[in-house]
Amino acid sequence: MLIRGASLLDGRRVDVRCRAGAIAAVAPVLRPEPGEQVIEAGGGALLPGLNDHHLHLFALAAALASVACGPPAVADAGQLAAALRRAAPAGEWLRGVGYHESVAGPLDRWLLDRWVADRPLRIQHRSGKMWFLNSLACQRLGLEREAGLEGIERDARGRATGRLFRLDEWLGQRLRQGGAPDLGPVSQLLASRGVTGVTDAGADNGASAVAALDAAAAAGRLRQRLLVMGGEQLPAPAHPLLSRGPLKLLLDDHRLPEWDVLLGQVTRARQRGRAVAIHCVTRTELVFALAVLAAAGPGCGDRIEHASVAPDDAMPLLRSTGVTVVTQHGFILERGDRYLQEVPLAEHELLYRGRSFIDAGVPLAGGSDAPYGSADPWLAMRAAVERRSAGGHRLGESERLTPEGALRIFTGTQQNPGGPSRIIAAGQPADLCLLDRPWAAARLSLNSGDVVATWVAGDMIYCALSPGAVARTAADPGR
Repeated sequence: MLIRGASLLDGRRVDVRCRAGAIAAVAPVLRPEPGEQVIEAGGGALLPGLNDHHLHLFALAAALASVACGPPAVADAGQLAAALRRAAPAGEWLRGVGYHESVAGPLDRWLLDRWVADRPLRIQHRSGKMWFLNSLACQRLGLEREAGLEGIERDARGRATGRLFRLDEWLGQRLRQGGAPDLGPVSQLLASRGVTGVTDAGADNGASAVAALDAAAAAGRLRQRLLVMGGEQLPAPAHPLLSRGPLKLLLDDHRLPEWDVLLGQVTRARQRGRAVAIHCVTRTELVFALAVLAAAGPGCGDRIEHASVAPDDAMPLLRSTGVTVVTQHGFILERGDRYLQEVPLAEHELLYRGRSFIDAGVPLAGGSDAPYGSADPWLAMRAAVERRSAGGHRLGESERLTPEGALRIFTGTQQNPGGPSRIIAAGQPADLCLLDRPWAAARLSLNSGDVVATWVAGDMIYCALSPGAVARTAADPGR
């Protein structure tokens, strides 16, 4: 394949030849070879394909077929009830996502029964930590028979309230009758946004998840490169586009693990050649995680996921432990107005920081956390640059990144997400994203609509180019 007339980030106009999954040559002019596919870039920017360094593939696939239960899709209880009632025929499981208490307050089985009583219903909280079930769903899942299972909330009479905490794996095992969700639509959605690599951050990923991901890649339903996080027994994937990632560890303020337990998990991961990725949303979780990592000693490739609230006094410890912060600037846009109401004023400047990490020498990378955030990395880049909520309010203006800085946090390698950006150069993998305009124009809006083609290992996985922009040279007469 030959991409002609593309522009690079520095404005240079070049031709780029790809062969055997890699970039073979970059030069001002390259002559087409017989049989070579030629792409006319027309001066559009050619970028390294984007890596979304934190999302949840199966949950995203399921969310595409679910009812949106939170802002901006629904704003109050009446809108939520109407959305649920028109969603599915009686008798079928109904799945909702993205719920927030601003819509109708805390949910339980009895409130949900008022809206949907004739089919089992489950709604996931926006945080991903909690599920809400109606009574029919509680019966189908046998909650009353699970008296000893931690995570099932019960009232004073011992009845299940329909609230489940951190029971995704348990719930999935009981509902997994038709196999894993189809990843084809998700992969195509990501490809249309220039995404060539993703990191699945599921803490519950194990052998069955890896088998399903391998199968999806082998069937061509998953086209991106994938780094898979998971538990201590996570096997190595078989497909060449997939690789095993860090041990994912979840922290929750209300039930932090024993110090020795977390330290033991980190130590065992190191002994097995794996890094750790620790979920830290609050200040307490962040400080606890960093203290354990400091006690464990230097590691390679350790990550802090989210770092939603990062105080100044945590910066030296972040730097000394050598961790990479993988954060979600898109939440500033998507949830910023809610943060302004719910997060203490003193912490507004500490939310999903950007510039402070970089200035402190802390490697920084970006993720979407989809489906808990938008699966559009361009939206996250725009939020990192503008630091505006959907209502137009600024949060942490001093944390703004340049457009180039925002692009950089999505173009590190999957193994070193906060490291140097990948570049367009001979010998590099042909994981590429082509825009319909030069970077000098694209940087002003950071819009996924500018993406016109995406390649992984030289294979085109998305194309919105005009028919005349793609051609093939004449066959070699000597063959």
